[in-house]
Amino acid sequence: MTRLLRALCKPAFVLCLFALAACTTLGPQSDKLDKSQYAWSGAIRWGDFEGAMNMIDPKVREKLEVTPLQLERYKQVQISSYRDIGTSTDFEAGTSVRDIEIGVINRHTMAERVVRYRETWRWDEEGKAWWVTSPLPDLWDGQ
Repeated sequence: MTRLLRALCKPAFVLCLFALAACTTLGPQSDKLDKSQYAWSGAIRWGDFEGAMNMIDPKVREKLEVTPLQLERYKQVQISSYRDIGTSTDFEAGTSVRDIEIGVINRHTMAERVVRYRETWRWDEEGKAWWVTSPLPDLWDGQ
């Protein structure tokens, strides 16, 4: 019986080691994604859109050309909620997508509405950081 237990425990032990090794390789990348997404959602939630711009991938940011007038528009709204309604992450590919519902209150009319937004993220292997590759949310959604 003891010999049988030893024979079964060795493969189980090796599998546990492989599982543990897999967790440690994704751990820092996963942790950085959580922290980056928390910082991004906090910036949007508290109306710091200029700060959020700094979290956008520099290559994407160059092409966005957000004007001071566009940034002023964001001061006309108050964010009442920021809710993750679905996330998909592929750590091997270095990508993540989050679908978000944002509660938006117009400061002038006090009317509230909900806007949907899709965040896309890219892992920068060289810089060991996650970057947002989507623009700032369109809080006016065609308005």
